[in-house]
Amino acid sequence: MTAVALTVNGRAVAADLPPRTHLADFVREHLLLTGTHLGCEHGVCGACTLLIDDAPARSCIAFATACEGARVQTIEGLEHDPIMTLLRAAFTAEHGLQCGYCTPGMLVTARDIVLRLPNADADRIRLELAGNLCRCTGYVGIVRAIQRVLREQPRPNSIPQAASTAPPPPLAGEGWGEGSATRPDAKIEPANPANSPQGNPQTRPPTISTDPTITEVLNFAVPLGTVWTALQDPALIAQCVPGARLISVAQDELTGELTTSLGPMRAHFAGAARVTYRPDHTGTVEGEGQDLATKTHLRGSATFALTAPTPATSELTLTITYALRGPLAQLGRGPIVRAFAAELATTVAQALEARLRGTAPPPPPSLRLLPLLLRMLRRWLFGR
Repeated sequence: MTAVALTVNGRAVAADLPPRTHLADFVREHLLLTGTHLGCEHGVCGACTLLIDDAPARSCIAFATACEGARVQTIEGLEHDPIMTLLRAAFTAEHGLQCGYCTPGMLVTARDIVLRLPNADADRIRLELAGNLCRCTGYVGIVRAIQRVLREQPRPNSIPQAASTAPPPPLAGEGWGEGSATRPDAKIEPANPANSPQGNPQTRPPTISTDPTITEVLNFAVPLGTVWTALQDPALIAQCVPGARLISVAQDELTGELTTSLGPMRAHFAGAARVTYRPDHTGTVEGEGQDLATKTHLRGSATFALTAPTPATSELTLTITYALRGPLAQLGRGPIVRAFAAELATTVAQALEARLRGTAPPPPPSLRLLPLLLRMLRRWLFGR
């Protein structure tokens, strides 16, 4: 692992990364700034274009560790940029996008053309766009959009170079909305000369965790002692989790597997976990696993606390921090995970309570994300 400190969209970020981690993978999978798209991953198509020290660069062939001390701006960091605002409007008016996959990188390059070549004609614009491939538009609308901004924009010396005076855009789990249970595990401070790598080489921002956190509260109409005994029985808990299978238990070490699907996509995670129980009815779980087909890696930790609101009821509070790396990380976005976690927690709690009360529950269904999300949506729409 290699330590790296850089500034992303105005925020100081530090992390420990494998040396061959590309900048595109870092901003997408670690910071969840998915506006940077990956296409060819060979530096040819330009979909991954972002700014490194104000210059357009291919993030799919730039190593994150090579960007030590650099200022990186993704398309999210240019939301309030005055030229980007004009370009977005022009791309819309001139039909400069269709599927939109190339658009973030195309906009970053277009902004550079407008700022660097205020007198560019159509031929020069096409030459400058040679490194950004679009398979939909034929480029006619894109060229017209850039020409439109070149005609309408103020002269370069009157354009503010700062991308925005607004607060920096969120990283990772930040900003999912008021009341959200998903949040980053640590603070990310705005960059300034006192803590940025550029301002003081001797000072590095603290290494941060961008892993999102979710919290779920489960209620049982069962006394605390009964639930606590059940929590210390991994085999019983595994029987209540859809798609889960416990393979072995050795003291506090568990191995198992989890199968899930979303439409035609299937994942089979195999992994291990360590569980710790404390006398005050709290504990922790730490584990990780991998889907062998996609090489997606899942790492997580959870704290749990059991309390008794009344002698006949109990309440379990779970706080889970997770990290999903790999092709299936696209399913790890905050709103999806929150909806899935809430529905899964309800399903597990109902199955466990039925077993503890002596009611034979139906066999748990396979862990299929789409039906779970549809049930969640139905409850939200109809209040049940």
